[in-house]
Amino acid sequence: MLTYVSTLPTWVTVTLMAFGAACACAAILGVLLKTGLAWRLATDIPNDRSLHTRPTPRVGGWGIIPVAVVAILVVAPHLWLAAVCAAFLAAVSQIDDRRGLPARVRFAAHLAAVAIFVWTHPAPVPLWLLAAMSFLLLWLVNLYNFMDGADGLAGGMTLFGFAGYAVGASISVHPAPELTLASAAVAGAAAGFLLFNFHPAKIFLGDAGSIPLGFLAGALGYWGWSDGVWPVWFPALVFSPFIGDASVTLLRRLLRGEKIWQAHREHYYQRMVQYGLGHSKTACIWYVIMLAGTILALLALRWSLALQWSSVAAWVIVLVLIGIGVDSRWRRFHIAESEQPEV
Repeated sequence: MLTYVSTLPTWVTVTLMAFGAACACAAILGVLLKTGLAWRLATDIPNDRSLHTRPTPRVGGWGIIPVAVVAILVVAPHLWLAAVCAAFLAAVSQIDDRRGLPARVRFAAHLAAVAIFVWTHPAPVPLWLLAAMSFLLLWLVNLYNFMDGADGLAGGMTLFGFAGYAVGASISVHPAPELTLASAAVAGAAAGFLLFNFHPAKIFLGDAGSIPLGFLAGALGYWGWSDGVWPVWFPALVFSPFIGDASVTLLRRLLRGEKIWQAHREHYYQRMVQYGLGHSKTACIWYVIMLAGTILALLALRWSLALQWSSVAAWVIVLVLIGIGVDSRWRRFHIAESEQPEV
């Protein structure tokens, strides 16, 4: 089978990989829902910080991660360590989903996975830069979890982000077929998950899905950069909507002296849902932003270095303006709420 597929045109191979991953993920999640096992594995109970109102299974990771890990091990053996670390994080996070783990235990697992991956495949750069990249990967692991709070959002970022990786690795000056197929598998699995996660969501991603997906976003991005497939800005630009929202929200909470690990409803996407857009419109707006950033990143790969960084700067300005717009509408929403007469 693999010999036959390898003789097909690249776009056919990549499409088959993504489609197969989508079908496999959808099949797993469909079985979990139909048998009722989904509710026994992990269930999200709404609280005052939730954007949903009914208990929902958190089993998206049970569909996406096994499919992605197996696909990577089969079609991208050079990336086996990324798959193994993702599986390890999924296992630890599933325990956290079911029983809860202390923050220090979760952080130790995240740090171990990142350190093993980066220092086993060190980029040819100074040690201080390698340490900085390790910190950024650690941040990606956690921000994906922070952004998993609205129907269709994290699944959409996975679909667009890893699809961008797949295309970028295939059109690069130094193309990487294994990275292309691995990324296509993750994107395809995300598409299968979105069948159940778009509003109204039947399942959520859960820590067992968001944590390893954040790791894979960082690990595959780092691998592509260290092997010269794409510049350092490319993964950051592809995942910039998530990075921007989570980073700004974290910084605000830090400046106010708040506990950043506690659940809250202050992310930009959460504000958009709360002030009236709802889950579907919020997800669709984010999809447009994600797609625009991904397309810009892919186009910029063939531009001059100066134009590449100018494009990154211009996109940052666009995201800042979007954030200002959301903040402005959020303030008006609060003012309107405060002016309503009490019943």
